[in-house]
Amino acid sequence: MSVIDKVVNAVTPAETAKDRADVRVKARAIASPGDWFSLILDHHVRLEEAFAATKVAPDGPSRVAAMKELSVVLMGHAIAEEAVIYPAMGGAGEKGHATTGYDEQVEVKLEMAKLEKLNPASQDFLDKVEEIRQAVAHHMYEEEGDWYPELKKNAPATDQAQITKRYEEEFKRYVGADA
Repeated sequence: MSVIDKVVNAVTPAETAKDRADVRVKARAIASPGDWFSLILDHHVRLEEAFAATKVAPDGPSRVAAMKELSVVLMGHAIAEEAVIYPAMGGAGEKGHATTGYDEQVEVKLEMAKLEKLNPASQDFLDKVEEIRQAVAHHMYEEEGDWYPELKKNAPATDQAQITKRYEEEFKRYVGADA
């Protein structure tokens, strides 16, 4: 995290669960059934569920299994966004948001690698899961609140259809056909 990020985080209050819920409702109203935005929102819910399952798993082996499921969905989602959504944002004039998205996802991947090295039965493991969950929750808030509504509004309809097709393909490529 850069010095600027640390200063901004120190003076900017984190969004609340209510803030995130309100943004999600607005995002669902903008998304169309089956489009890239609705797929992403569904994946965000799936990620929240996977984080919760990891945190409540009763023992080390159960936590490892839950973490692996979380990791697959998280990486598949991130890879699909990085391959399709962020380039589309850049093409629609949102290069700053795209760059921030890439940077935040790199940080989450680095933290997931650290998580894999921790004893899954330890409090350190649970603390790291919560740290990652908070970072991902904030990232999703940014995407749902501003970034993706802007892309939905600004990208032409022909681009929207292509974004949906490619996002779905990339996610399935990583997660599997049953995704």
